[in-house]
Amino acid sequence: MIKKLFAALVLMAFISPAWANSCPMLMGEIDQALEDEEKVSQLSEEDLARVRDLREQGEQYHNDGDHAQSEEALNEAKEILGV
Repeated sequence: MIKKLFAALVLMAFISPAWANSCPMLMGEIDQALEDEEKVSQLSEEDLARVRDLREQGEQYHNDGDHAQSEEALNEAKEILGV
């Protein structure tokens, strides 16, 4: 039982940094999509402003260590962009 618990704790220690690393990847995908003039031209001004706001929020959450909130905001931005 103790071996299984220890193994689970070790596994979690390696998985946690991987979650944190997905935030920069998501931000990069959003940034790349925002550079695509064709994709941006299909968005309303309101949607574009919302994407930029969500991108900024996602980065702030990431910097604060709240990776779940970061991913939520960034994935919403990606959804609006259609990425």
